[in-house]
Amino acid sequence: METAADAVAIEVAAEEVATPAPVAPIAPTAYAARRSPTRGGERPARRRPTSSRPPRAKSEFEQKIINIRRVARVVAGGRRFSFSVSIIIGNKKGKVGVGIGKAGDTSLAIDKAARDAKKCLITIPLTKDSSIAHEVSAKFNASQMMLIPVKGRGLVAGSSVRSVLELAGVTNVIAKVHSRSKNGLNNARATIKALETLKA
Repeated sequence: METAADAVAIEVAAEEVATPAPVAPIAPTAYAARRSPTRGGERPARRRPTSSRPPRAKSEFEQKIINIRRVARVVAGGRRFSFSVSIIIGNKKGKVGVGIGKAGDTSLAIDKAARDAKKCLITIPLTKDSSIAHEVSAKFNASQMMLIPVKGRGLVAGSSVRSVLELAGVTNVIAKVHSRSKNGLNNARATIKALETLKA
């Protein structure tokens, strides 16, 4: 028969089985040691290296793109594509120019067009109210242009003609296109040609 001592011994043995043995702590691995203590929260701000170059000076000229065209050259292996950009630059104080640039990338083509426009800058003699002294007209290819000074009217023009006059700083002028040409570059060049004929 089972005695009281045997029952107590069985209960003690059962408690020892039910209670798990203490587990020794695991040493952190090298990867865990390298992990940031702020992982999952905010990371410390990184400082960007300061450049020793001085800031680029802002150009006095403003620019406006007339159009960007993708052109192709046919070679033995197929077609090679590039971009052609027409641009107008001016300082709104009487200087304005039109240029063209071609390159395989649009940003390079814009830079080339801006450099070309700077080579073709003209200076316009403006009146006290930022207008032109007299009526002028000019023709470039199929584009025919007329500029008429009108006091207190503002700038009445459209297409690329308005862009040329705005960047030149001209106001109180009515521009009339006497041709059916929709070519923005030719209209801009006709406007430049008309402004070149101005006399102070």
